[in-house]
Amino acid sequence: MTDRNDDKLLQAARELNTELSPQRDLWPGIARAMQTPQHSWWTPMLAQAAAVVLLVGGSSAVTYIAVKQPQPQVMQIAPELTFEQASFGTGHDLGDEFVKARNVLIAELDVELKRLAPTPRAEVAANIALIQDAIYEINAALEEDPNNTLLQQQLLSAYREELTLLRRVGGLTRDIMMRNDI
Repeated sequence: MTDRNDDKLLQAARELNTELSPQRDLWPGIARAMQTPQHSWWTPMLAQAAAVVLLVGGSSAVTYIAVKQPQPQVMQIAPELTFEQASFGTGHDLGDEFVKARNVLIAELDVELKRLAPTPRAEVAANIALIQDAIYEINAALEEDPNNTLLQQQLLSAYREELTLLRRVGGLTRDIMMRNDI
């Protein structure tokens, strides 16, 4: 069946006229168009103008949207704490408030230590002595190099650790005495 279709197509192709010629000679016009392509000066100018209008319009739209959106408001919160300049080295202290807080905690510590058993009391006293020795050594080093930032940070950290330990011991026995679920 395919052979018959192929035969019909070949027969139809043989019957086509191969001697067609155009009514006139087109080659001179084609050659001239290939040698001198025509350029329109309007096309580049219009493309540039369209690009400028698009750029200006787009940037104006973005600016308009940015200005119309509500800006986040920045709230300033006044600090509740008063910071004092700390002085380092022996002969200097960290301010009256620190000294008062430390003295109150040490007074509470003396009362609370009496409530503890001898072994925990000795451990707490050893820890406090260790922190106070570190504070003394850091202060001695700061006398030789008062501008050493690392030593200043270590001293502040040691003071914080001392206060934290004093608060924990003070709250430890107080919490034990207040428990009513035992």
